[in-house]
Amino acid sequence: MFSKILVANRGEIAVRIIRACKEMGVATVAVYSEADKNALHVALADQSYCIGGPEASESYLNENQIISTAILVGAQAIHPGYGFLSENAHFARLCRKNGIVFIGPDPESMERLSDKAILKELISKTGLSVIPGTKAVSSVEEAKKEAEKIGYPVMLKACAGGGGRGIRLIRTEADLDDAYHQATSEALSAFGDGSVYLEKYIFPARHVELQILADEHGNAVCLGDRDCSLQRRNQKLLEETPSPAVSQEQRDKIIELAIDAVKKIGYVGAGTLEFLLDENGNFWFMEMNVRLQVEHCVTEMLTGIDLVKWQIRIAAGIPLNFDQKDIRMNGSAIECRINAASCGTLKMLHVPGGPSVRFDTCLIEGTVVSPYYDSLLGKLIVFAKTREETLRKMRASLCELVIDGIPTNIEEQLSIVEDERFTSGNYDLTFMGNR
Repeated sequence: MFSKILVANRGEIAVRIIRACKEMGVATVAVYSEADKNALHVALADQSYCIGGPEASESYLNENQIISTAILVGAQAIHPGYGFLSENAHFARLCRKNGIVFIGPDPESMERLSDKAILKELISKTGLSVIPGTKAVSSVEEAKKEAEKIGYPVMLKACAGGGGRGIRLIRTEADLDDAYHQATSEALSAFGDGSVYLEKYIFPARHVELQILADEHGNAVCLGDRDCSLQRRNQKLLEETPSPAVSQEQRDKIIELAIDAVKKIGYVGAGTLEFLLDENGNFWFMEMNVRLQVEHCVTEMLTGIDLVKWQIRIAAGIPLNFDQKDIRMNGSAIECRINAASCGTLKMLHVPGGPSVRFDTCLIEGTVVSPYYDSLLGKLIVFAKTREETLRKMRASLCELVIDGIPTNIEEQLSIVEDERFTSGNYDLTFMGNR
């Protein structure tokens, strides 16, 4: 096991990783930008080092500075969290070159699986159904030819990255020119790779994902499904597990197929297989995230399994000490992402409490929300024996949560969990568009 880990991230995920390390008896090193000098993760870590200016490119994306800091302090491993360098094969290879363990998949796996079009070709050979689509298209003209073969409407998607960037819905050929240039430009800016591909638009549909853990000894487990259909402009707002749209028979079948697929592609680490679930109950594979998900906490609440700790153990070569039959998925858990609506300074924070209520955050009094990073302030997660109880607990917790000084989406989240379409479980990806 590692004795010291550098956390190459910020915000609530950096705090989350540091806490997991402390519980494991592992020393931690925080890196931070000039804008984050008073941040909570800086105070919680055993050592903290400023690595650059407020822009992410000057700090949290500064690969050489992060590696140099890890070498300076004698860190044996780097945990990238999510976002930033978490899916960067070049950085993972740089870690290896300098004798540092990257807590995540190896760079070869990342390169092989990061291109969504190539990944879908690999997955199609494992028994999972894949959304009809193309490999990367190199021009508008090629995109038009392929779209005609697939049939409109189609989705135009970035080959690299995630988080809803580089995605456009194309309903007719007339929409393709502008959408192609917008998507490629957005993808290039966000991921350094402007390549895009096409896939069939499945509608209506729900976004359902499966959480996987796999070690280097050939063991793999699935920690159930998450319904992530509550999205605005492809950005997730709320997640729940298990999905109310999936029967136990469907769940058992897709879990079995997912575990088999992960073993066949030789994946090691924490990962997520993402699917569209159509109105006929068919699962269509979309993509795989080769990192920790923002919404990992909702799975932890349901199963009682600490995903961050297991990420670290797997990276250290420790085999999973449980198998699929040991995983308990009884009850219901919901997570609401609490986002800042604009910049501001936190004057007062009151966090709800009680059994099975969790708020993962980086907020402390005086925290300044700056324009340099994403708007996520924290994640409110609750668990109960039934979905009905969970909904009541989430409503009560949202009413109790107070974040004064920073405009947030707390009221919007409360309106979502009170909406009859959500409480009934009968919702899909169009939910936010109809509000």
